[in-house]
Amino acid sequence: MRRYHARMSSLDDLRRHTRVVADTAEYLRLPGLGAQEATTNPSLVLRAVRAAEYAPLLREPALREAAARDRDEAMDRLLVRFGCEIVQRVPGRVSTEIDARLSHDTAASVERARRVIGLYEACGVPRQRVLIKLASTWEGIEAARLLRDEGIACNMTLLFSFAQARACAAAGVQLVSPFVGRITDWARQQAGAAWDAQAHSGERDPGVLALLRIWNFYKARAIATEVMGASFRDVAQIAALCGCDLLTVSPALLGELAQSSRPLPRRLDPDKPAPAEDDAPLALSRAGFAAALAADPMCSSKLEEGIGLFAADTEALLELLRD
Repeated sequence: MRRYHARMSSLDDLRRHTRVVADTAEYLRLPGLGAQEATTNPSLVLRAVRAAEYAPLLREPALREAAARDRDEAMDRLLVRFGCEIVQRVPGRVSTEIDARLSHDTAASVERARRVIGLYEACGVPRQRVLIKLASTWEGIEAARLLRDEGIACNMTLLFSFAQARACAAAGVQLVSPFVGRITDWARQQAGAAWDAQAHSGERDPGVLALLRIWNFYKARAIATEVMGASFRDVAQIAALCGCDLLTVSPALLGELAQSSRPLPRRLDPDKPAPAEDDAPLALSRAGFAAALAADPMCSSKLEEGIGLFAADTEALLELLRD
């Protein structure tokens, strides 16, 4: 009798070559997503607490008491509350973001990161299972360097440029998250009606190419910093980066991958990186970093736009805590 074997899903293929991370704060969905880690941010937490399943967290006595004293502390407690639920449902790490309004304040970012880690440890979650998310500003990267020396690992978010990636590597950060989708959004917006979706798909996608430049540079130089692609717009972007260290993917796209039987072959092999595009030095001075961002309108505008959006959602979270 002939036996038929079900084809593995695209998500199964991806998991063979890449560490899959769920981009969500909705921890009740995690068991069905097949992710090994999870990333959160203020926007994702805000979306979750507006849903009936998670709204009761806002009414927990400990959180209400904290909100009466200090809403910033209450917000950190809320973020950690979500993180503690997440680490019960994934075997790996959770990324928790520091208040985006502090993105240009190194000292304040360090203090808030210490508090978040302290809250996790008080709940029995070791710091090895937490990544502190910081914006990839000069001040955020410096905060990550200082926290690294205390054994606190960071995930550098809102990363749009090669200069940001070089500065992060020079600081010895744990992980960088190039925003693939938002880079492509910028290119599409600039092209307007002339945008050719077919010509800029898959391996020719601008966001994919930006991440590949960083990944190849890191691997060619044996830089230990992990690369995690983020902000994906479609499965084609994910497929083009199969083999990247990590990819953080929305539940919707994870579901699409799980339902697909399309093979996802490895595209990136850490043992066989493509030649680095240039021999740029790793370190940047503060002035050099500022000049590089000023010369890159996509990076400078997307970085500040992202900080602004996260800061606005942080304010919305604080209002919910006040109410």
